[in-house]
Amino acid sequence: MNNWTAPQKPNGYAEQTLVQAILDGTFPPGSTLPGERTLAEQLGITRPTLREAIQRLSRDGWLTVQQGKSTVVNNYWQDGGLNVLEALVAYPQYLPRGFITNLLEVRLNLAPAYTRAAVNHAPTAVAAYLADYATLAEDTAVFAAYDWQLHRHLAIQSGNAIYTLILNGFTGFYEQLAQVYFTSAEARDRSRVFYADLLEAAQQADADRAEALTHATMAESIQLWQAARAQSQE
Repeated sequence: MNNWTAPQKPNGYAEQTLVQAILDGTFPPGSTLPGERTLAEQLGITRPTLREAIQRLSRDGWLTVQQGKSTVVNNYWQDGGLNVLEALVAYPQYLPRGFITNLLEVRLNLAPAYTRAAVNHAPTAVAAYLADYATLAEDTAVFAAYDWQLHRHLAIQSGNAIYTLILNGFTGFYEQLAQVYFTSAEARDRSRVFYADLLEAAQQADADRAEALTHATMAESIQLWQAARAQSQE
C-alpha cells in the first residue's frame, strides 16, 4: 500500500480536463462549451459533477455562466483571478514568453512595500524568522520553501491583510519557480547575503534600509533569472 495513490475525484478531473481544453485551444476564448448533457457524456461524469466544476471555473474567471444560454470561455488573462495562476503551474508549456520575468516584476513592486511595513510593525517577529537563515541546507527545495515562507511572513507582519491574500494566490507556483531559481549557487549565495542584511535591518528596526535591501535584491533576482534562462538556451 506504500505506493497507493487515491483516485482523482470526478469534479477535480472535470476541472483539469476543461482547463486543459481551454489552454490547448479546444475551447478557445470567446467560444462556448457544448451543452451540459453532451459535455458530461464526453467527460464521462454526471451532470451535477459537471455543473460543480463549471461553477468553480466560473468563480476563478475561466468561464462565464449565462442563465439559459451557453457557457462562454473567457480570456483568462484578462478575466481570470489568482487561482488561474495556481492552475497554470501544471501547464508551463502554455505560459507566454517573459511570463516569469513579469511575475518577478510584480514581486519587485510588492515586496519592498510589505517588507518595510513588516519591519515598521513587527521588527522582532521579522528578526525571529530570519535568525536561523545560516543553518539552511544547500538544497534548492529548502531554499525555495524558506524564501516563500519569508515573504509570506513579511506580508502577514506588514499588518495589511491584502498583501497576504495576494501572496497566497501564488502558493505552490512560487515554490516551484523558486526551486528552478535556486538551482544556481549564485542565487543561493545572494539570498544568504540578503537574509543576513535584512536580519540586521530588522534588529535595528530600520524600515528604510529593509525596503531598500528588498528592492535591490528583487531587482537583482530578475537579472539572475534572465541570465540563467539565456544560458540554458545556448
